[in-house]
Amino acid sequence: MAILADKDTRVIIQGITGGQGTFHSQAMLNFGTKIVAGVTPGKGGQEVNGIPVFDTVMEAKEAHDATAAVIFVPAPFAGDAALEAIAAHLNPVVVITEHVPVRDEIRVIHTAKRQGITVIGPNTPGIITPGAKQKLGIMPGHVFADGPVGLMSRSGTLTYEIAAGMTYAGIGMTTAIGLGGDPCVGLTPIEAVKLFEKDNDTKALVLVGEIGGDAEERAAAYIKEHYDRPVVGFIAGRTAPPGKRMGHAGAIISGSTGTAQAKIKALNDAGIPVAEKPSDVARLLQDVL
Repeated sequence: MAILADKDTRVIIQGITGGQGTFHSQAMLNFGTKIVAGVTPGKGGQEVNGIPVFDTVMEAKEAHDATAAVIFVPAPFAGDAALEAIAAHLNPVVVITEHVPVRDEIRVIHTAKRQGITVIGPNTPGIITPGAKQKLGIMPGHVFADGPVGLMSRSGTLTYEIAAGMTYAGIGMTTAIGLGGDPCVGLTPIEAVKLFEKDNDTKALVLVGEIGGDAEERAAAYIKEHYDRPVVGFIAGRTAPPGKRMGHAGAIISGSTGTAQAKIKALNDAGIPVAEKPSDVARLLQDVL
């Protein structure tokens, strides 16, 4: 099994005719993803990488029985694209786009939650389920292998590095999720833990966090009280100075809030071993599996 994307997931690519949509839709096809349609307003009737293009999400869904959406639409329009996918009841909706206006992010997230739709991102590398050959996003598929560990991360490149180390060590993944690097994202770490908790094939979790906010602390508190499978953590930004954004919009320390030290302490207090560097994650997993 897996979460969010399985062998029956049928994907629409919004913004497929743009450079990123064209490139990554082909990479997704190469991995095995079932892309059934693309959407770009005004470009209906065209084809991209052999994928039929429609003017609206609803047209694409009705024509090809789509179930999920991946969004490569430019930031000023990504919010409306996500709302269109939500209105069509596609689930999940994966928003790859970075620099989406915060007001749009909030509107999308609240609309999705009211309708029971899972939004991944914005500013996410997506999700990948190696066993089902489903990649919804921009992750390099060759570093992921099928296996018993769920992986969730706020950082795309750290996801890839840790996944590569796990794969090299012979430890595969049920599903890997890029939660997104913005301050406002759809799927939170706690919600991701709850999804993995329902998947009997996920025997352990890797939680990759970074400075900024308190999402990791809240996830640690939930894990301590409710999650009984092994968890390994990694927190990026141990040497980050306060007040300086470190790559992601959400990766910033404000006062005493959001420090790596606070997050590491919260994970340790929950009984979660925390790797000092990404390459240590696989070793810690070998100790608990």
